[in-house]
Amino acid sequence: MTVALDHLVVAARTLDDGVRWCEATFGFVPQAGGKHALMGTHNRVLSIASPGFERAYLEIIAIDGAAPPPGRPRWFDLDQPRLQRALERGPQLVHWVLRCDDLDARLAALRRGGIERGDAVAAERDTPQGLLRWRISVRADGSRLARGALPTLIEWGERHAADALPPSGITLEALHVAGLPDAAWACCAAPGVERAAGSAPPLVAVLSTPRGRVNLHSSAEDLDDVQP
Repeated sequence: MTVALDHLVVAARTLDDGVRWCEATFGFVPQAGGKHALMGTHNRVLSIASPGFERAYLEIIAIDGAAPPPGRPRWFDLDQPRLQRALERGPQLVHWVLRCDDLDARLAALRRGGIERGDAVAAERDTPQGLLRWRISVRADGSRLARGALPTLIEWGERHAADALPPSGITLEALHVAGLPDAAWACCAAPGVERAAGSAPPLVAVLSTPRGRVNLHSSAEDLDDVQP
């Protein structure tokens, strides 16, 4: 069984906001990702792969105003008014996604530890290189849990989103995660992901960029949290 950090999630009020933030922060324009019909969202993506985080990428995601409402809460708390108000100040790191090849078993293990991470649902998005398909854990209420520190779990189909991404010159060096219960950490620990003190920000991503080191911090103030 394999487990690895798959991608970081940066939420934005709009994708245009996300592109401007990416250019200002990294000096890089993310490429078009696609639309998620299941959730009424769309994204931009860029590779942040490094020797310690193979196939890692960064996703900038926003509600797609042109898409019909999904009929359910969107993933990553994107429907939460408190998060949307926070995004008016600019895009921010809100979450991370863990890649595995035993999604159902890990969800069951979390449930045994008293943590409901949600059901495994099928999702897809079209890209210029073809259709991407995956299974992903999503709670019925769309909550991230643990202030965003508890990862969403993903199991890819035949193709991975990072396979078609060109190098960006931006690499992930470390991810520090704070506030995870022991049962969650036992199930979700991944190479290169470090457990931080509970008083630290929920997530701190350390990236090497052409402009020097950049630390992205998530906030614990963007939602009324639902605990695991």
